[in-house]
Amino acid sequence: MHGVPIAVKDQMWTKGIRTTGGSRILADFVPDEDATVIAKLKDAGAVLLGKTNLSEFAITPFSHRFSLPRNPWDLDLSAGGSSSGSGAATAAFLCATSLGEDTGGSIRRPAAWCGLVGMRPTWGLVSRYGLMKGIWSMDTVGPISRSVADAAITLGAIAGHDHKDPYSWNKPVPDYLGALDGDISGVRIGVVSELLHDEVVEPETRDVVQRAIAVLGELGALVEEVSIPLTAHANTVSSILLAAEPAQNQREWVLDRLEDYGHDNRIGLLVGSLMPGVAYLKAQKLRSMLRQQVHETLENYDVLVSPTAGRPAVARQDDPVITSKEMAGRMPYMRTNTFNLSSTPAVSVPCGFNSGSLPIGLQVAGRPGGDATVLKVAHAYEQATSWHTMRPPHA
Repeated sequence: MHGVPIAVKDQMWTKGIRTTGGSRILADFVPDEDATVIAKLKDAGAVLLGKTNLSEFAITPFSHRFSLPRNPWDLDLSAGGSSSGSGAATAAFLCATSLGEDTGGSIRRPAAWCGLVGMRPTWGLVSRYGLMKGIWSMDTVGPISRSVADAAITLGAIAGHDHKDPYSWNKPVPDYLGALDGDISGVRIGVVSELLHDEVVEPETRDVVQRAIAVLGELGALVEEVSIPLTAHANTVSSILLAAEPAQNQREWVLDRLEDYGHDNRIGLLVGSLMPGVAYLKAQKLRSMLRQQVHETLENYDVLVSPTAGRPAVARQDDPVITSKEMAGRMPYMRTNTFNLSSTPAVSVPCGFNSGSLPIGLQVAGRPGGDATVLKVAHAYEQATSWHTMRPPHA
């Protein structure tokens, strides 16, 4: 990556450079060392242009404490969250590639809404040393790029064991770029019916994704629908964990500096602080059952596919006030949480546009450690279509 200009989400430590986590609580925090992923990028020769904006501490899609990023496809729409700045910057050609972090879809959502490739690697493939944490068993650093090849190159640079992160995999890093040969003949692809045929998936989005799936079949893949029933509960399980664990991680700030949080985070952290232990335990049990269903399904399929989101980008919202139970669950259309909960790799790749000329993403997920296969399938689809060549009007 010698000379490649990159941007990184301001959730990762950068030596001598302010690292806020998107929060005013850390407005003046300057780390004295780099996160491992930053050190690896520097070792690979990449040039850090700067840090990108994010929603506060990457545990909410709505509380942006340092202004609200815009989507280059329509400046009045959201760039996604929580890696909103990385998505906007990459789509606007402000950098060649970028890093985001994905706990519940925070790489893939900006990628889908900004017409990009966003990769959530297998949990443990990439070191998280120097990353501000949300949920320790789900946080994952990965690339947001304009092509699958760029994402593969970026992932290859940051992947690998790190003695500073005892949960990182101590295995050789595959040649992700070399795996992109375009040949997916005989690859077994399961279309997750619960993630596709759901009322929260807009008809236009469903049609675009189904056409993309048909292309995979034309390329020689063996495609059929499959049922994973517990995916219906993935968003609920993820929301419980994303309330409880950050509340524990930041309990001193919640007690002493609650007024310094954005509204959305104040509500979420208070809920997490008061949540009964039995609710957290039930969420973890459901997570284990869902993970088992996903892994058992992947014994019969090489990858699983679905929409990344049930709809294109929504209007920009500057930390809207929660006034009802319905507003508390404002993103039921996201299709990403299943694969965070199951610790599996997943990538979003552009697969078309709606009638309003807004990009739509196809999600491809695979077995733990099967990142190369996931990228291979996404690349084959990408090269058979022209969606990744489209440039937003505000770039």
